[in-house]
Amino acid sequence: MTNRFSRREFLEKSALLGAATAALIHSRPTVASQAMPTRILGKTGARVSVIAFGCGSRLSMYGNEEKAVAALNLALDLGISYLDTAYGYGNGRSETWVGHVSKIRRKEFFLATKIEPRDGDTARRILEGSLKRLQTDQIDLIHVHALQDADDLARAEAKNGVLNALYKLREEKVTRFVGITSHYNPAVLKTAIERSDIDCVQMALNAAMQGMTSGSHGMVLNPAMQGSFQQIALPAARKKNLGILAMKVMGQEELLGPGPDKSDAAHLLQYTLSLPVAAAVVGMPQLEIVRRNAAWSRTFEPMSPEEMLNFSGRVARANKMALDCKFAQHLDA
Repeated sequence: MTNRFSRREFLEKSALLGAATAALIHSRPTVASQAMPTRILGKTGARVSVIAFGCGSRLSMYGNEEKAVAALNLALDLGISYLDTAYGYGNGRSETWVGHVSKIRRKEFFLATKIEPRDGDTARRILEGSLKRLQTDQIDLIHVHALQDADDLARAEAKNGVLNALYKLREEKVTRFVGITSHYNPAVLKTAIERSDIDCVQMALNAAMQGMTSGSHGMVLNPAMQGSFQQIALPAARKKNLGILAMKVMGQEELLGPGPDKSDAAHLLQYTLSLPVAAAVVGMPQLEIVRRNAAWSRTFEPMSPEEMLNFSGRVARANKMALDCKFAQHLDA
């Protein structure tokens, strides 16, 4: 993928990244305090840790409930105050494991889950079960899970669709906030942001500039395409002051490794946290990774705009197209 920017584009991107970086520096606690940094989740007003525990396939890698619950408790002990789960993660298994922690420590963390069906009645029935599995009477945030294309958005927006069901659940105080997630289609997510009554959005934001615009019946596979969530959907979310959550920070390990075309986890996390996001949702399949990510987050220093452009340019050239194709039909189950 080419990565050529005009001088005007470079200056515009630098100004945007510079403003975000300045704000992050101003709000960051001193390194000496070793406190877990927190940020405001957009218009929700909720304050969350800058790193969130992703409870998808990486949580399942612990192999059993006892080990998974121990990892979640460790994360909370280390100041990670956002747990991200979904019904689709093991058909409720992840929610059940999170529920064992929620039963005892519910007041210590922000709880998000996701719902995959686009039919409102089906979604509501599953979410009734989610409340039981999560052992709570209120979920902080429920996302429409993995928005795909324009047809998918139309199904979600239908009179009997999942979005109207979630709006009703918000009125009933079953959830405090409503959101949408997307792995590959920033153009459709931008449309959803602009015309939906949502509070939060979760999108793939990484140094590989993940995200492809949609064609009439799917992705446009164009090696020179510059589209990404960072360029297309992120500005729309900021304009509406939505709570912005990043995911796929490491491309499910696709961006990790030695050599000039890959990176280490620390720099990938640093890049994403240097964007104007509230938190980065990261899978942590080992206790040592939980400790490591918490330590990195406590000592976070934002990249400069120039560092971000250079870093993303190198990583995107080598990895963007493969990553976009990988996540085109992805659901982290």
